[in-house]
Amino acid sequence: MTSQIFKTNVTFKHFMLAIALFLTASVSIQAQQPTMQALIGKSLSKLQQPTPEAFLNCIAELKRIDTMFPDSIQPKHQMALQSLQFAVMNPHASHTENLLAETEQTIAKMEKMKNADQSDICTLRGFLYMVRIVQNPAQNGQRYYIDVMRNYEKALKLNPDNQLAKQLQERFYEGMRQQTE
Repeated sequence: MTSQIFKTNVTFKHFMLAIALFLTASVSIQAQQPTMQALIGKSLSKLQQPTPEAFLNCIAELKRIDTMFPDSIQPKHQMALQSLQFAVMNPHASHTENLLAETEQTIAKMEKMKNADQSDICTLRGFLYMVRIVQNPAQNGQRYYIDVMRNYEKALKLNPDNQLAKQLQERFYEGMRQQTE
């Protein structure tokens, strides 16, 4: 009888030891893997010198991060934002049209996500229309003017503290004033 209890105690100890080792190993592995925030920060830090190549490299890294964290909004948001930044600074570059098409798809994906901030989505959509105007003001100005205004206004109605929406709306109005002068 004593030997049966002893065997059960030994088996239980082995079992507990195995669980402890497993938990230690999984915590150790997680500690070694960079967090999504750290990866995004590292990618964005490459834009200290905002050259077209730096933007394209950053966007490529953000796509990779988005693949690693498909259920997260932040990589999608940053990828769309940096793509639009590239496009507004390089409206006629060879990569611009592909980036804008991908950005439209990314925004559509974000809209379907439950935890998406609708104010941010409206801001990105307004920025997308603004880039279209920058690409060809004569053709796209009248076509997208109202869409830009509506999206920024909606973004600010949903979140009056959305600094990006405020800044982009100001730039848009400033650009429109310069066009009429």
